[in-house]
Amino acid sequence: MQAWQVTSLGEPADVMSLADIPGPSVQPGHLRVRVLAAALNFPDVLMARGHYQVRPDLPFTPGVEVCAEVLDLGEGVSGFAVGDRVVGTTAVPHGGLAEQALMPASGAFPAPESLADAEASALTIGYQTAYVGLVRRAGLQAGETLLVHAAAGGVGIAAVQVGKALGATVVAVVGSAAKAEVARAAGADVVVDRSAGDLVAALKEVVGRSGADVVFDPVGGAAYEASTKVVAFEGRIVVVGFTSGTIPAPALNHALVKNYSILGLHWGLYLQRDHAVAAAAHAQLTEWAASGIVNPFVSQQVPFEDAPSALTRLGAGESTGRIVVLCS
Repeated sequence: MQAWQVTSLGEPADVMSLADIPGPSVQPGHLRVRVLAAALNFPDVLMARGHYQVRPDLPFTPGVEVCAEVLDLGEGVSGFAVGDRVVGTTAVPHGGLAEQALMPASGAFPAPESLADAEASALTIGYQTAYVGLVRRAGLQAGETLLVHAAAGGVGIAAVQVGKALGATVVAVVGSAAKAEVARAAGADVVVDRSAGDLVAALKEVVGRSGADVVFDPVGGAAYEASTKVVAFEGRIVVVGFTSGTIPAPALNHALVKNYSILGLHWGLYLQRDHAVAAAAHAQLTEWAASGIVNPFVSQQVPFEDAPSALTRLGAGESTGRIVVLCS
């Protein structure tokens, strides 16, 4: 089969090569699938660079999120059948930028009938991260104010849409005027362009003295620092990732005197420790997708041969929404 492989560490366009390799053998607890579409994620970029917490041996095939068709079931797998269309996470090194991949059964879910392959491929990681972060970790309530950083990116748009579905007022932070339009289209009530000047001053003007009840932060660095200046009394900051490359060192005395909470979210851990949380999230997201309340924004659908350059664009912060590689 054809597969993109990372053969050394660096920027994806520099270290990925197309190879003809044997298809993966199905393993206990896994599905062997024919990949239909692969939604690109920042962890794919980090793995290529050697900067992710998961560091597979070289060479490996990236692509952690897919929509696919089940070809075979490993020992101990139930609830799926050959021919089912599924979405979810892959088992790198047998990732989704290939004609076939492996998926852990715990990370696979029925593909929503309402979504085409490209949109369905982008429903799992970003949207479940947003849903679990806002519902389970932060307890976001209708009428509260939600502040979303990087709101024109894949997980940011998901947080905007989930926040609106839950009845929150959504303040979106973006990095350019063009990205502001994307966040508005996703449903944000107010959009703040951080490139236009003092981010803290702009946010204080928007959220007022009451502040933001919940902050959704996949960025870290200066975004996190700004959040601490505008978070509400008994507010909650959900730490999702560090796309800025800077991991904050929070001043816990500040959290103490302002009475706010700092909540970590490693969504993938629920697949291992409390799968019912992920299953409930998928069920609600599927329902919302059917009614049009959530709709993954696929900004680019690229052919299989363009996967490395697409990953490099994602890593450079040049994209909005989701980039999806069409694999079949």
